[in-house]
Amino acid sequence: MLKLASISIVVNIEGARYDTRMKRSADPDIHLLQAIADPTRLAILRQLSVEGAVCACNFTDCCEVGQPTISHHLKVLREAGWVESERRGNWIYYSIRPEALQRLREIAGGLVPGIARPLSELTPTFGATSLGVGQRGS
Repeated sequence: MLKLASISIVVNIEGARYDTRMKRSADPDIHLLQAIADPTRLAILRQLSVEGAVCACNFTDCCEVGQPTISHHLKVLREAGWVESERRGNWIYYSIRPEALQRLREIAGGLVPGIARPLSELTPTFGATSLGVGQRGS
């Protein structure tokens, strides 16, 4: 018979959920890309790209989440450098920072396909030995 204490040990994964030894990257490009990897944040940026400055209260329609969640995502986007905010009376309006878009273009533009080579010229690198194609070890 399984005791209740055994069940709580098996189910409790909170202690091992995050590896505290993992270091967060200080690279701003990684933060920029991580911020737009979330569907809600990408939807916010898409709305901003169409409408320009948008009041924080008007994002709930595009994202179908509550205002506290929107506020969290706007904070992440602001900290990553994607958006800037401006207070107008009681409301805060957000807009995309052009510098963030330019940096994204630069990152994407720096990625190019490798040189195409025939398959016969490729040698395996994972677990590969120094043997050439078609050679056998002794």
